[in-house]
Amino acid sequence: MKIICCTHREWAKEIYKSLKCRLSEHDFILFNSKEEFSESRIYNEKPDLILWYGWSWMVSEDILTKYYSVMLHPSPLPKYRGGSPIQNQIINGEEKSAVTLFKMNEGVDKGDIIYQKPFSLSGDLCEVLSRISAIGTDLSIKMIKNFKNLQLVRQNSSKSTYFKRRCPEQSEITLEHLKKHTAGQLHNKIRALQSPYPNAFIKCSDGSKLYLVKSHL
Repeated sequence: MKIICCTHREWAKEIYKSLKCRLSEHDFILFNSKEEFSESRIYNEKPDLILWYGWSWMVSEDILTKYYSVMLHPSPLPKYRGGSPIQNQIINGEEKSAVTLFKMNEGVDKGDIIYQKPFSLSGDLCEVLSRISAIGTDLSIKMIKNFKNLQLVRQNSSKSTYFKRRCPEQSEITLEHLKKHTAGQLHNKIRALQSPYPNAFIKCSDGSKLYLVKSHL
């Protein structure tokens, strides 16, 4: 198979590196950033499969129609459709999530599910991302090996939830937050916003920002 892999996220790059190493019988073409990405090359290569793990930009409907496209979404779809799924789940106090592979269509995270496997949201963000990479690799290998016999499951949209992508301004922790939220809730916000995402911060009296990169209860 000829497989094109597109991303700009480090956790997804780790998956792609593992796939290229462990499935050497297949031909992999990697786009590791938006700058490297070439839509014209997709048409020229005519891939059997395109993986869009950790891709943050819209994909043209023409590509989705012509080429089998798969997205990895780190949530138990149909819950937590939309942007910043990892951050929104941790901040909302979720303790478990799932790695979901689904066949993309024109909707936002609405495609039929190929595989879904649960994982824990405990620990620092780097630990969470590591779990996503490990599970994502295993599920992707399983998908590629069984590509001609995949049994897809339609999502139940009546049970769906949707969240917007977070912006850096939402990383602020204000005096009102300190009064309103528990230590556990603030801890979840801090660890959900660890690098590479916009870190949690407080604004100081001189206008500077103090970034909160790690916390303990």
